[in-house]
Amino acid sequence: MKALILRKGDEKENNNFKHPAVVSEIPLPALNPIMMIDVWIRKDAYLGLQFNSVLGSDGVGIVEKTSRDESSHLVGQQVIINPGSGWEKDPKGLKPNLEFLDWTLAEYIVVPRAEIFPVPDHLSVAEAAALPLAGLTAFRATFTKANVQPGENVLITGIGGGVALIALSFISSIGANAYITSSDESKIKKAIELGAKGGVNYKEDDWPKKLKALLPNDRPFLDSVIDSAGGEIVSQTTKLLRPGGIIACYGMTSSYGKASYPSTTFTVPAMMDNIELKGSTMGSRDEFKRMVNFVKEKKIKPVIGGIWHGLENAPEVFEIMNKGKQFGKLVIEIN
Repeated sequence: MKALILRKGDEKENNNFKHPAVVSEIPLPALNPIMMIDVWIRKDAYLGLQFNSVLGSDGVGIVEKTSRDESSHLVGQQVIINPGSGWEKDPKGLKPNLEFLDWTLAEYIVVPRAEIFPVPDHLSVAEAAALPLAGLTAFRATFTKANVQPGENVLITGIGGGVALIALSFISSIGANAYITSSDESKIKKAIELGAKGGVNYKEDDWPKKLKALLPNDRPFLDSVIDSAGGEIVSQTTKLLRPGGIIACYGMTSSYGKASYPSTTFTVPAMMDNIELKGSTMGSRDEFKRMVNFVKEKKIKPVIGGIWHGLENAPEVFEIMNKGKQFGKLVIEIN
């Protein structure tokens, strides 16, 4: 079968990615999105890098075969895939035995029975394929970590990516107020059309002041931040957050390529205001199940930024994501 494989790059090569992704025939049809995690892997900026592994973190597919008779009724059914395996329920965090599945940019993959779930009826195949990792990450950061409640004010940084956009849908669906940042005015406009209360350009030095002006008079502060940027996000938002406010950080994209290791800075003013900085990574099987049920109940749909047919078109998708031009999930259709 064909799969998109990560290869070790030549140090002498001069391009945007340190490691190439190539379509290869490997031993033993689905729709599978490319995630930002795949971009960082190819830049040699992600933990647990393994060469000759299949790229892709989530997807939806049709069950072709089962290893046990009691699961044979699943053959022919369309299912959505939980991208992790081994983290069942503990809300505190990753278990030592957490494993990524055989990743999804391939014609066939093997998935444990416990990690597949029915596709919500209101989703198209592409929307279902775009949901798993982005939805799980957003759900944990928004509800488990930030504990967002109706009526609260929440900042989502870096709108346009899959996690940020579905977090916007989650927050808006419960009656909380979402505000967003982007370096692209067109993305800010699109996010407002999708339900954001307002947005600011983070390239402008005074963006925290401009965001402050957008907050309602009866609640002129943020309750939490759902953050993908890291870097100086704590110092930038401390004066905006209420005492005890929460920053749920699921990424540190602002410092990729600028430091040997991505990081964020915690400050004395944040400490004095009892600001809580919480790391958030993926989620448990229990959170995945609750996320899928939440999406079904609220009729939430991931934003699709485009669909490409065939693994051979993956390089184009990588370039779009590397330049930060996407708005929504970019999906690869296989066979």
